[in-house]
Amino acid sequence: MVGMRERKKQRTRRALIEAALRLFADKGYEETTLAEIAAEADVSTRTFFSYFASKEDVVFHDSGVRLERLLGLVAARKPDEPLPRLLLGIVRESMAQATEDDEFPLRDAPLRLDLIMNVPALQARALHVLFDSQLRLTRALHDAYADRLDVVDAAAAVGALTGAAKLAVMASLERGDSMEQAMKAAARAAEVAMRGLDRLGDA
Repeated sequence: MVGMRERKKQRTRRALIEAALRLFADKGYEETTLAEIAAEADVSTRTFFSYFASKEDVVFHDSGVRLERLLGLVAARKPDEPLPRLLLGIVRESMAQATEDDEFPLRDAPLRLDLIMNVPALQARALHVLFDSQLRLTRALHDAYADRLDVVDAAAAVGALTGAAKLAVMASLERGDSMEQAMKAAARAAEVAMRGLDRLGDA
């Protein structure tokens, strides 16, 4: 059970995220200062630094938690679980994270995506986060199926799934779809990629 102090911390963290996104949308990312974000959330700048080290950290506030959930899914697999089933579970968990996150609702996703696509510092951070998470997930898959899955095969599986899903989101949004439609497109693209991985890991 979450205590009162922890709930207060969660509310403050969420307030800072919402304040930052409002200011980024109204003023622009580069033009928004940390002091303005803190003031908008009705806290001190010192309090801001208790939760985030930078504006970049606000934009990518959930990346670490999301990755840990996926790694936990791999670690908790059943000994006889087929690799394709586990990969499909990873895709479904990723979609659930994107649509059911209370701290970062789906309505905020287009703004964050727009920021990442147009702010050079965020583009660089996004690439770092992407490659780091893919490498860690690759290692986890390889460890889970070390007796029958080469690390290169694990990398190919992770790259195929994440690449298909992310590109499908971009293509869907570019043609004017809603974020909900983009998530469905990502799931469909991942399923297409999965069909090419069906025999991966077979003994």
